Amino acid sequence: MIPDPAIEVRPVRSRRERKRFVRFPRRIYREIPAWVPPLEIERMAFLDRKKNPFFRHSDAELFLAERGGEPVGRIAAIENRRHLETYRDGTGFFGLFECVDDPAVARALVGAAASWVRARGLVRLRGPMSFTINDECGLLLDAFEAPPVLLMSYNPAYYAGLLESCGFRKAQDLLAYRMEAPERVPSRLAAIAHAVAMRGIVVRPLDFARFDEEVELVHRIHSRAWSDNWGAVPLTVDEMRALARELKPLADRDLVFVAEDEGEPVGVSVTVPDINQALRAADGRLFPFGLLRLLAARRRIDAVRVLILGVLQGHRFRGVDAALYVRTMEAAIRKGYRWGELSWVLESNTAMNRAAESLGATRYKTYRIYDLEL
Repeated sequence: MIPDPAIEVRPVRSRRERKRFVRFPRRIYREIPAWVPPLEIERMAFLDRKKNPFFRHSDAELFLAERGGEPVGRIAAIENRRHLETYRDGTGFFGLFECVDDPAVARALVGAAASWVRARGLVRLRGPMSFTINDECGLLLDAFEAPPVLLMSYNPAYYAGLLESCGFRKAQDLLAYRMEAPERVPSRLAAIAHAVAMRGIVVRPLDFARFDEEVELVHRIHSRAWSDNWGAVPLTVDEMRALARELKPLADRDLVFVAEDEGEPVGVSVTVPDINQALRAADGRLFPFGLLRLLAARRRIDAVRVLILGVLQGHRFRGVDAALYVRTMEAAIRKGYRWGELSWVLESNTAMNRAAESLGATRYKTYRIYDLEL
């Protein structure tokens, strides 16, 4: 199909252009009440090559599409060298995709990203991932009326059609489960946790007084527990530290646990309040009044997201996960949270999907990772 000459796609170079890139989604979502505006100061830092540890090992190029001088779309082309070292599959990535409802604009954006990764000898374009599988990833396919929880993506319904019109096909789906807070921990689950404790497994809260050491511990478990999952690429220590620093001010310290077997860490569970409920009040800006609105809204947060839950191989299917669930449920019920999201879970991770369903959680959102062969 002949490209539209009125659409110009240019790489983002200056700080001013980066700010236009960050602010463009407001055009897409201004009439969509479920969207949660991210904090602009955080997005600018995320895209800063000097601040985001992703750029210490990999590379990305930001593109902004314009028509008549007005922005109409954006995309990031990504070379994740850690993924390439792990899989050697010639896969490049795209992310941060936002676009008006116009297939010509989508084709121009995808074409720019494809050309960029192809120039690096890559043969496939996968996404959306912004920038890695450990960041926001996946295209929302349903439940568009429900706002996203913390660190989960959101997009209009027409995005799937735009990407599929460019030739993208499904690679993997990611599932999100919603669970209403029970009045008490189910007796069956409590019995399993008790049996685990009788075997000497201890579930303790994360020690925030030793935060840096505990982050290193979480990193070790995370790297090993997720290594067999589709597309998994462990966070670097620097990336885990950056995530921990970002989450620390938002954390509920009663909702982060480590499971130990004779003092040896074998599992971890990180559950965080859904700060997105408060971010909507800030409307993406901390000043002059956004911070006050955010702090006021934070007191009304009634949901959590189970962000990380992993058990080391050799300790799975022995009730350690149940013990972590019980401690998390007990704390969430005690503190008055009304519901939680378990996300995301690979559709191919049969054990975790069964575990979510056994807890009484309901699958309510689906996100898709797409591939485009170049």
